[in-house]
Amino acid sequence: MELFSIFLNPGFWFSLIRSSTPLIFAGMAALIASRSGITNMAIEGSMTLGALAAVVASWYFQNAWLGLLAAVLVGVTMALFLAYFKLKMMADEILVAIALNLFATGASIFILFLLTGDKSNSSALNSVVLPTVSFAFLNNIPFIGQVINGQNILVYIAFISTFILNYFLFKTPMGLRIRSVGGNEHAAESVGVYVHKTKYIGLAISGMFAGLGGAFMSLGYMSLFTRGMVAGRGFIAIAAANVGGRSPIPTMFSAMLFGFFDNLGNNLQQFKVINEFVFMIPYVATILMFAYSSYRRMTEKKRLNKKILASQKAE
Repeated sequence: MELFSIFLNPGFWFSLIRSSTPLIFAGMAALIASRSGITNMAIEGSMTLGALAAVVASWYFQNAWLGLLAAVLVGVTMALFLAYFKLKMMADEILVAIALNLFATGASIFILFLLTGDKSNSSALNSVVLPTVSFAFLNNIPFIGQVINGQNILVYIAFISTFILNYFLFKTPMGLRIRSVGGNEHAAESVGVYVHKTKYIGLAISGMFAGLGGAFMSLGYMSLFTRGMVAGRGFIAIAAANVGGRSPIPTMFSAMLFGFFDNLGNNLQQFKVINEFVFMIPYVATILMFAYSSYRRMTEKKRLNKKILASQKAE
């Protein structure tokens, strides 16, 4: 009964939305890259360097919005590096992404140590965080008002940008070009689509979302940069995008499902559950959702093959 009471607490759902936000940003980054025909496994590193860039720029300029801009620029730069090595140098995208992630891990600690003399966190830097937003009309709505009101501004931006990306992908000419390049680049090229240019654009958008996710981690979710703060969210987001069928709105709900398990794990600590088990929950959920997604795709493929065979026999 005590465990069930967690779900009746608006604070649980408030935290759920908050913890889902970086996964939503990263999920959008993963799906737009995948739609472009490139797997962006460097999202983890982009978020890490983006989180650090946000804190450093926010501290240096004493302006959180410039910190956000710095994070986006770092994310875009990382994604363009991946695109350059993949498209121009013909390197394996997975190996390039691994190299970028390792670089981001080492570079973030090195830069942090240069600026603060500390390798663990940026508490020595008096950075400015992004504001929270409250809507007066929600104050009179019980439970829902407590869940939605008072969130960091990037939380609302994450949900709004999901619908914007959905419109962009499925309702605009550029979105059509990105999907066509990711689906069959040779067919797209035959009708005049500039394949490499389109992939660069798709990866740049992916980097922008990764940067936003990193900025939220250090200027919204927390008020500083800490070593290892991204904690695999970039990889979980790739799973979320796959489970969501590489479409923005289903990916958003998929990211929220992963956020649910993450938040549930955090709340289970009050019931004296073993810490190692708590930390394991989001990653086990990732594996299970990946398995479910793969099973669903295999089932759909078998069903389609049966229909094709049936139609051929009928002829």
